Amino acid sequence: MRHNVFLKFSFFLVIGLQCVIAQDSIPQNQPIDTTKIDTVVIRRELFKVKSIPRGVNLTSPFISFKKTKPLNKPFKRFRVPSFWEKINKLGFSASEVAFVNWNAGGNNSISAIANGKFERNYKFRYVQWNNKLDLRYGANIQEGQKPRKTDDAIRFSSAFSYRRDTISNWYYSARANFNTQFYSGFKYPERETPISRFMAPGYFFFGAGTSYLPEGNKFNLYISPVTLKSTFVLDQDLADKGAFGVQKAILDANGNVIQKGETKLIELGFLINQNWETTIAKNVVMRHGLSLYTDYLSSFGNIDIDWELNFDLVVNKYINASIGTHIIYDDDILFNEVKDTNGVVIDQGVQRIQFKQLLGIGLAYDF
Repeated sequence: MRHNVFLKFSFFLVIGLQCVIAQDSIPQNQPIDTTKIDTVVIRRELFKVKSIPRGVNLTSPFISFKKTKPLNKPFKRFRVPSFWEKINKLGFSASEVAFVNWNAGGNNSISAIANGKFERNYKFRYVQWNNKLDLRYGANIQEGQKPRKTDDAIRFSSAFSYRRDTISNWYYSARANFNTQFYSGFKYPERETPISRFMAPGYFFFGAGTSYLPEGNKFNLYISPVTLKSTFVLDQDLADKGAFGVQKAILDANGNVIQKGETKLIELGFLINQNWETTIAKNVVMRHGLSLYTDYLSSFGNIDIDWELNFDLVVNKYINASIGTHIIYDDDILFNEVKDTNGVVIDQGVQRIQFKQLLGIGLAYDF
C-alpha cells in the first residue's frame, strides 16, 4: 500500500518539475540570430514580409532612367491658375464635282465654306463674363457662271453675369449681341442691285435680365424683359426702299426723293435667348441656339425667331463633318414686292420663313 502511494507521488512530482522547466527555461540548443559588436547589433538573416498592413507605402530602392525623356522646353515655373477659358477654332470645308463626257449631264462646280469661332470666357465665384465671335463665309463656283455666295455671317455676343452666392445657378445679367454680314447679297441670277450689304442690315441688341447657368453644363438661358433692338441699314438705296423695316423715303409724283429713308430703326421689347451644347453620342456634338424677340411699341405679339441647330461629327483631331439648319422669321422683312408698269410699289409684300441647310466635311484646327 505504501509502495503504491510512493510511486504515485513520484510520478506527479516528475511531471510538475517538467512543466516548470518548460515554462521558465530557455532551451540551450536554439541558435542566436544576432551578433553583438560593441553596441551595434547586426541581423544575420532578413525575413521577407508576407503580410503588408493596409496603408503602408513601400518604395523601391532601385532607380531607373529608362522612361526619362530629355527636357526640350525650358522649365516653366508655377503659375496661378487662370479663371479665363479660351477657344480658338478654324474650319474649312470644300466639295468638288467634275464631269468628262458624262452622259447623264451636269456642270462642273466647286463649293467652299470657311469659318472661325473664338471665345473668351471668365468665371470666378460670383461673376461670369462670356464673349463669343462667329465668322462664316462660303461661295459656289459653277462652270459658265460667276461665283455665288452660299453663307455669310458675322456674329458677336458678350454677356456679363453676377450672382449673390455660389450655390444658386441664377444670375443677374446684361447682354449685347451684334449681327451683320461681310459681302453684298443678290437675288441670283440678277447681280446689279444688291438686296443686302455690310451693315445693311446690321442688328444690335442690348438689354438686362436674368440668366440660368448650371454648373458643368454648356447651357445658357437668358430672359430679358427690357431689350433695345437697333436695326441699321447703312446703304441709302436700301434705306430709301424701306428694307428691313426702316422708314422708307418720301417721293414726289415723278419718283424723285423728297426725304431720304431712315438708316436705323429702334425698338424696345422682350428677349429670350437659349443656347445649349451637349454630346449626344460618341464623337457627335449637338449645338442649339434659339432667340425669340417681340417689340412692345409697334407690334407686340409678333415674335421674331432666330433658330440654329447644328450637329458636329468628329472624325479625328483635324477632320470633322457638320450638318445644320438655320431658320429666321422677322416681321420687318417682306418678300414678293409688287410694282406696276411705272415702277410704283403697289404691294409691299408679305413676311415669310427663311430657311437654310448646310452639310459639309472638312478640316478643323484648334489652337
